[in-house]
Amino acid sequence: MAKVAVVYYSGYGHTKVIAEVFANEIDATLIAIDKQGDIQDADWETLNQADAIVFGAPTYMGTAPWQFKKFADATSKVWFTRGWQDKVFAGFTNSASLNGDKQVTLIQLQTLASQHGGVWVSLGLPPSNAKNATRQDVNNLGGSVGLLVQSPSDASVDEIPSGDLDTAKAYAKRVLAIAEKLAD
Repeated sequence: MAKVAVVYYSGYGHTKVIAEVFANEIDATLIAIDKQGDIQDADWETLNQADAIVFGAPTYMGTAPWQFKKFADATSKVWFTRGWQDKVFAGFTNSASLNGDKQVTLIQLQTLASQHGGVWVSLGLPPSNAKNATRQDVNNLGGSVGLLVQSPSDASVDEIPSGDLDTAKAYAKRVLAIAEKLAD
């Protein structure tokens, strides 16, 4: 089975829940970026050994928060050696608003993967966009680049819509399947 690592930052716990749901679905390794924007030394080796790396970050003010950016900047050491060249990458983001400029954050994550010479996995699911669609439907936010999640600012981590959680599970399976196809 391909090795998948999910590296994420979560400010209020919602993004952590999505990371856990994603990782649990495919037995991926979780790596939390701390409040200072750092990961543990051993986590770098986990990322280096992974067949697929999944980036997760909330969307704050139209992009990923500074903690994720600090992590992203630290990956330049790997970039210099092309250490993540041809790895599979994917990403997800969460914000309080239905739109909240989440697409900008996903493009930021996709660009980071591209800088590393990676292969980005799109969501691969049609949107649930009929009149009878609800927040319980898979891909109810209509994502395509990656996973979009919406958690109202006054919602607890237990109130993430089931459709978003189910979308995370489906995306996890897609990322794993593609990583396995491309693994040596």
